[in-house]
Amino acid sequence: MDIYRQRGTKGLPLDRVYRHLFDRELFLQAYGKIYRNFGAMTRGTTGETVDGMNLRKIHNIIGLLKLERYKWTPVRRTEIPKANGKKRPLGIPTWSDKLLQEAIRSLLEPYYEQRFSPNSHGFRPGRSCHSALFQIASRWKGTIWFIEGDVTKCFDSFDHTIMLEIIRRDIHDGRLVNLIEGLLKAGYMEDWRYHDSPSGTPQGGIISPLLANIYLNDLDKFVEDTLIPAYTRGKERKEDSAYSAIGRQIAKAREAKDSNEVERLTRERRKMPRNAPCDPNYRRLRYVRYADDFLLGFVGPKNEAEEIRQRLGDFLEQKLKLTLSTEKTLITHAYDGKARFLGYEITVARQGSLIAGNERRATNGRIRLLMPWKVVNKYRILYSKGDKISARTELTIDTDYTIIQRYQAVLAGLYNFYCMAQNISRRMQRIKRILEFSLVKTLASKFQCNISEIYRRYKVVGAEPAILQVVIKRVDKAPLVATFGGIRFERRPEGLGTTDTPIELAWFRPANKRSEVVQRLLAGKCEICGKEGEPVEVHHIRKLADIDRPGRRPKTVWEKIMVARKRKTLVVCEGCHDAIHAGQHDGLKL
Repeated sequence: MDIYRQRGTKGLPLDRVYRHLFDRELFLQAYGKIYRNFGAMTRGTTGETVDGMNLRKIHNIIGLLKLERYKWTPVRRTEIPKANGKKRPLGIPTWSDKLLQEAIRSLLEPYYEQRFSPNSHGFRPGRSCHSALFQIASRWKGTIWFIEGDVTKCFDSFDHTIMLEIIRRDIHDGRLVNLIEGLLKAGYMEDWRYHDSPSGTPQGGIISPLLANIYLNDLDKFVEDTLIPAYTRGKERKEDSAYSAIGRQIAKAREAKDSNEVERLTRERRKMPRNAPCDPNYRRLRYVRYADDFLLGFVGPKNEAEEIRQRLGDFLEQKLKLTLSTEKTLITHAYDGKARFLGYEITVARQGSLIAGNERRATNGRIRLLMPWKVVNKYRILYSKGDKISARTELTIDTDYTIIQRYQAVLAGLYNFYCMAQNISRRMQRIKRILEFSLVKTLASKFQCNISEIYRRYKVVGAEPAILQVVIKRVDKAPLVATFGGIRFERRPEGLGTTDTPIELAWFRPANKRSEVVQRLLAGKCEICGKEGEPVEVHHIRKLADIDRPGRRPKTVWEKIMVARKRKTLVVCEGCHDAIHAGQHDGLKL
């Protein structure tokens, strides 16, 4: 892409970006990427969703952009529960706004990815919670203090003036900046009352995560360019004097060929740190951020750790007009306490008795990632009534296939997230027992039988690990199989999806690499009546399981086509689409 080839090198601003929004291909790619999202069928403040997508909508958006008359629609605000019992506001844009946001994001992300810090992991391609945790586990050995950082109401507190100043510093295109400013100030509707948005970015918007990283990139630069150089010095700690003294005694015992004394002194020395823990000439400061949560690892005295926290708070307040959460920004001793970051507990091992090759205590000082006990307790409470594990009676209306699938999804999701934890096996075995007992009670409640009958019916004899399984046979098709269990809860130190391979960010795909739904839309042929040369649009459903699930057979022609193709989209002419929604379409015989 020309703008990145000419101006996209690190340190140079972008200009003349807005004109690239006039390219239809950009919006087709945006549609091909986001139409699969579950929220694509969720309405904003208007009735517009991805259903009914056509080329005319793209042309209308481009026409308004050329005239600089595109108006962002206020988002529909709703609240979703947080893990701590509070609620988080979520802004839901209209479909046209989502499409334009994705187009802008695809323009700006390749440029900003070159400028973002390698210590930032949130909402970035090729990075995840696991990549942030892997960086901590692999590079933070010897940490003494953890400084946990959390910004109070971060996404709701972004100052629009500062945000636009940062963007203008990087993008020399007034039209694009004005378009982003309109997005920030579009406001929101709550209980059908309009409210201004004097600050913040709407959580739920496609471009909001990118804007958050742009805003917080200044925090990353402050830590990396100011704090880390100020609190990092020395090549290595000096050797502890007591450790050195015993070393000299061991050398004398070896000269005297006193093996018993050598062994005794060696055991004694293993109880001591090799390096001086309070060396004034040695400091290390390390940093990782994921969205608005960040963690610093510090090697040095506590008073300097408190000083670092204070300087962070001052910078956020003075430069970015953000506030550190006093209840969440904690200083934790790495050996005696546990920091909390991204759902994990993080501590440092103190195991001098574990000896690796060359008589080195390789485990001592290493970072330990742990799955918190409160996760087990949370699921025990969630699947219990009183003090007993209970059935989920609200699931009994589903088939046994669906019930087992739901429980397995919870088990697999938890394991996939906590697979880096060193105590994963013990914690997950407890959760599996809770889920399994609730599952068999739910099935027993559904079929009005006892638990032993459920195990007799669903347990696979000889399977290791033990599993419960249901198989639905189908004519001329592979059977449907739902399984609970069968997961070996082994630790994966590198997590899932963690990679150091650079992610290639492409602006345009060649025409032959367009997504399938875009190719079908451009073909211009109704996939029900076969008409060509007339305007077509795409009929979307939320998920294929709504029309194709055990116990329900597709009824209409359009449902049968979708099920046969395993697609939740169907390109149809306007007449057929209207008939589908009116429930009047009988269609042609297949």
